[in-house]
Amino acid sequence: MTAKRILFALACAGALAACATRPPAPAVVPALDPVAQAQAEGLQAARAQALAALPAWSLSGRASITRAGKGGSGRIEWRQDGEAFEVGLAAPVTRQSWRLAVDAGGARLDGLEGGTRRGPDGQILLFEATGLEVPVDALGAWLRGLPADEAVHGPARLDFGADLLPARLEQAGWSIDFRSWRPAGVAGPALPLRIDARRGDAGVRLVVDDWGGTGT
Repeated sequence: MTAKRILFALACAGALAACATRPPAPAVVPALDPVAQAQAEGLQAARAQALAALPAWSLSGRASITRAGKGGSGRIEWRQDGEAFEVGLAAPVTRQSWRLAVDAGGARLDGLEGGTRRGPDGQILLFEATGLEVPVDALGAWLRGLPADEAVHGPARLDFGADLLPARLEQAGWSIDFRSWRPAGVAGPALPLRIDARRGDAGVRLVVDDWGGTGT
C-alpha cells in the first residue's frame, strides 16, 4: 500500500474528514509576580510528585485533529502503566479505528489496511506508517500537564495561569495550552480537562470526559 493510502486509512480511522477547520488560537498567559510564580512552581512540584505515585492511569474523551487547514474529530482512549501505553482513536460514524500499543518489547499498530505493524519504537512505527512524526513517548506526560523527560525530548518551558496551574507547556517544538482543569480534591491531583496543542500547521484539541486511575 502506498504512503498516501496509509495516511488516508489512518485519517479515516481518526475521523480526519476533509472538512475545513481552524487550529486553536494560542491562549493568553498572564505574567505572574515573583511570589505567585514561586507558589505555582511549588504546587506543580507537589502535583508532579503525587502523579508519580500513580503510574497506572487512563483517560477517555474527544479529540479534534487539524493539519494544513483540514481535519475532523473522534473518540480517544489512552491507557498508561508506567512506560507502557496504549492509545486508540475511533470514528463514531464510520466505526473505523486504529490502536497503537507500546511497551518494553516494542510497538504494535493495529487497524490499518494490510494488518498489524510492529517495530521497536512507537514514534518511528507511526512515522513509517503515516508519514507523521508524533512524539508519542512524550504525550503521557503532556496529557497530565507535566514536561516529558528533558534528557530525551529536550528542554521544556512551563508557564502558569492565574489559578497557579500550568497554562502552557513548550517542548520538542510543540506548544500545549491547558485551558481547563479538574481541580485537586478527593478525586486526586489536578488534571487537565481541555488541551490544545500546536506545531506548525498541525493542531490537536482534546476534551477529557473521564480520568481513571488517578486517585478516584
